[in-house]
Amino acid sequence: MAQRETMKRQQIIINYLRKRPRTFEEIEFHLENESEIHSYNFNISKRTFQRDKQDILTLYGIEIKCNRTTNKYEIFEEENNVKTERIMEAFDVFNTLNFTEKISEYIHFEDRKASGTHYIMDILTAIKNKSIITIEHKKYWEDKSTLRDVEPYAIKEYKYRWYLIAKDLKNNKIKSFGLDRIQSIIAKEEKFIYPNDFVLKNYFEFSYGVIGTNNKQAQKIVLSFTPWQGKYIKSLPIHHSQRTLLDNKDEYRIGLQLVVTLDFIMDLLSFGEQIRVLKPISLIKQIENSHKNAVNSYSCEITNSSGNSC
Repeated sequence: MAQRETMKRQQIIINYLRKRPRTFEEIEFHLENESEIHSYNFNISKRTFQRDKQDILTLYGIEIKCNRTTNKYEIFEEENNVKTERIMEAFDVFNTLNFTEKISEYIHFEDRKASGTHYIMDILTAIKNKSIITIEHKKYWEDKSTLRDVEPYAIKEYKYRWYLIAKDLKNNKIKSFGLDRIQSIIAKEEKFIYPNDFVLKNYFEFSYGVIGTNNKQAQKIVLSFTPWQGKYIKSLPIHHSQRTLLDNKDEYRIGLQLVVTLDFIMDLLSFGEQIRVLKPISLIKQIENSHKNAVNSYSCEITNSSGNSC
């Protein structure tokens, strides 16, 4: 309980200082109020606050300093906002799952299989040590698993799944391996040289999903959404390259720059009548063909059910 209380207190301090700089007395008063709300004891001394500041820097990469001019504490530097949010989010979920009262009547969790996170530390260790690893990997469409010797370069998350980005030594191609499809990992004594020209951010800059592109065949894409759907697209962008081109009572239009993949097309199709593809022509034709094939397939099913040949 004490550790959970400490982490929650540190989260409160971070969120409070993100709004604006505060004096220690303001922080102290805010924690006192939060103690009553959460039924915890968040009250701290200056000594404990100094210890919290150091823990926050170590755990979240957030440096809190006192501005001597105003005598107020402020967030001086934040290393990685995404990382911080994910840690805090994970802690909130942990607290929810460990709630003492019966929660099944009030919370509905998605039914999904383990995403292979238990391999993450082994992979990160191999990346750090530049060790070649042997993975036993099983594709969804194959009955048997295969052994692959790979050079591990990075780990990427996509749609609640984790992927190993590695060079397959069988053909020297960089590939993505789903951690949920890995059966085992063995680190070998053999080392590899991490390629200087592989920059993870650049590799996925124009990608949609887990297939890296390095700017190969990236296209300018223009999509138009209904105003209703546009509210969701604004709050949760489709891609980091998303830019708003038009936003009025009739439509919400965006521009993207990425490589068109099957994953991207499938996601566009999921919007149904809420979306129109305006550019490029090649993507418009791909979406049209997908809709036509779906209609033909559906018509064929109706014909077959009536006893006629399709």
